[in-house]
Amino acid sequence: MWDKLRKFGLQYCDLPTMLWNVCFMLRALTVSVDSRNPARIPIIFYIFTTVISACYFYVYLVSMVWFVFWKCRETGDVIAAMIVFSLGISSEIGPCKLFYMFMYEKVIKNIVDGYLACDAQTLKSDRFRQNLLKGLRVVKKRGLIFWMVIIGNGTIYIMKPIVTPGRHIMEDLFIIYGLEPMFESPNYEIGFLLTAGGVICTCYLPANITALLTVLIGYTEATMLALSEELVHLWSDAQEHYNKYLLEAEADNALVTSNDDIKNQIINKYIKQKLEEIVKIHTTNINLIQQIEHVFRGAIAVEFLLLITGLISELLGGLENTYIEMPFALMQVAMDCLTGQRMMDACDKFENSVYDCKWENFNVANMRTVLLMLQNAQKTMVLSAGGMTQLSFTCLMTVIRSIYSAYTTLRSMMA
Repeated sequence: MWDKLRKFGLQYCDLPTMLWNVCFMLRALTVSVDSRNPARIPIIFYIFTTVISACYFYVYLVSMVWFVFWKCRETGDVIAAMIVFSLGISSEIGPCKLFYMFMYEKVIKNIVDGYLACDAQTLKSDRFRQNLLKGLRVVKKRGLIFWMVIIGNGTIYIMKPIVTPGRHIMEDLFIIYGLEPMFESPNYEIGFLLTAGGVICTCYLPANITALLTVLIGYTEATMLALSEELVHLWSDAQEHYNKYLLEAEADNALVTSNDDIKNQIINKYIKQKLEEIVKIHTTNINLIQQIEHVFRGAIAVEFLLLITGLISELLGGLENTYIEMPFALMQVAMDCLTGQRMMDACDKFENSVYDCKWENFNVANMRTVLLMLQNAQKTMVLSAGGMTQLSFTCLMTVIRSIYSAYTTLRSMMA
């Protein structure tokens, strides 16, 4: 048991282990995306997913709609309506992503298999492997921080009414349909358990599904950075290979000639082999990212729309009332944009490394290969929200600015 828990730590940051970490957590949602582990999902997980989904549906969909569009119209409490509306809208991100996971389950399995196959065919270079693991360690740390923030946010949200004196639920203003009066037994106990189940569903889903995307896209990022280092050192590695060839020939008492033509042939043969391996890995990652973009672009677009609407509602409800909800929404927007930006940065570094590989010393055939690589590298791999905007820091700033502009406009209208 302890050995399995240790694999969730930063000491184990290779791709197979990281995917096992995420797929292990996703099995609790009855989602299986790892063909390496075709075992049946235990019945307890089906019960768990059914219970928390039912709690979520009743509290954050049925009760939210009733409270915002019926109850608050009777009471005229706009602030309560905004707070509960923001909760309902922001909570829909996880179920939306889960829907896409079920809809494209076979495609996602193929993507995961593709990444594992790519990892198994990496360059036979100690430097490449070390740089890849170094990059994956950063990716895993990023995913762990995101996971802990989202899950921690939900835990604090559930614990807040428990540690507060008196009878409280997560949002005292929120009345769950059919449980009036809310603070009398057994309505209070039922309402608290239903809301807690809904919060678990709301937080657990996006935490683990986004973690899967972070790992897959992060692997491409780490691969591009590791390949960049290989290209920068390609010419010196080729010369080192030639010197090693000379030493081996001398050790075998073979006839060694220092003819420049033979030297160039040996060096360029080595460079050709390395370039072919790099092109293959680069092309594979391009195809994998395109598949991820195809599967999740719609989910990310819906997620952004929901998060923007939710954040505007949270601001209208007052930060003093929604300060626990804000990190949940902002962290998801920021994580998607950070993941997209880091991949774009890695692709830019790869492009610069292709031009900086001392290609002017290569023969004509290898120069042509480098030119082809440069043309492919200039088509930066990107993720988008529905094909409308690329996920990047620029996108994040645009979203924040749009949220604030919409908030100030609506606030002035409500005043």
